[in-house]
Amino acid sequence: MKKIILPFFCAVVFSTPAMAQKTSTATVKTAASTSQITPKQVIDNYLTALGGKAKLEAVKSTVTENTIAVQGMEITMSTKKMGNKFKSVQTVMGQQMTQLFDGEKGYFDQMGKKNDIPADKIEDLKKGRPIDALAYDPATFSTVEVEKIDGKDYNVLSSKKGKFYFDASTGLLSKSISNEGTAVVKSYMTVDGIKFPAEIAAEGGGQQVVIKTTKVVINSGVSDADFQ
Repeated sequence: MKKIILPFFCAVVFSTPAMAQKTSTATVKTAASTSQITPKQVIDNYLTALGGKAKLEAVKSTVTENTIAVQGMEITMSTKKMGNKFKSVQTVMGQQMTQLFDGEKGYFDQMGKKNDIPADKIEDLKKGRPIDALAYDPATFSTVEVEKIDGKDYNVLSSKKGKFYFDASTGLLSKSISNEGTAVVKSYMTVDGIKFPAEIAAEGGGQQVVIKTTKVVINSGVSDADFQ
């Protein structure tokens, strides 16, 4: 079981929000052009579309419940975040897999086998936020390209983290391409005035995964004790 979902989910956790999609051969895509809009404007528009930067920064903790469909199985996942700390528990067929980061260090516990989070991932994890979108740093992107895909314009930011596509009409993150895996945000849901991905179709390590969010709780139900 650990070879099915855990490596991919780790890839999502260990990167700037990894909503991504590999463009299929059926997708009509035109050549990219450089936009006059700046990376900061793209990210500011994204934060505004999600609910506004002030509202996002007021989120100190989240509890997210998901279902994950992979290879004919359904996995339930509960994730708690507070500051840069997180704990995620996945359950399938009565077995649990846990990922935890206490702000300084962390581990994976897969069916009783515990492994430390690799040292080269720690610095990125320390920059984590309850709202992933706040982790975007305009300084890591030099230019904005505009790509038209299936008749729709996207503002595209590229960095060592991957290639991120923002819908030019809504400002929302739609898709990206990264080395760790790919995914596409199929829809968003609104909780307390903030938008969260409601359904993500993802691919990692040759595995097709659909992640659906069933519940999000903001600023409640999380304490330091959850990360010990």
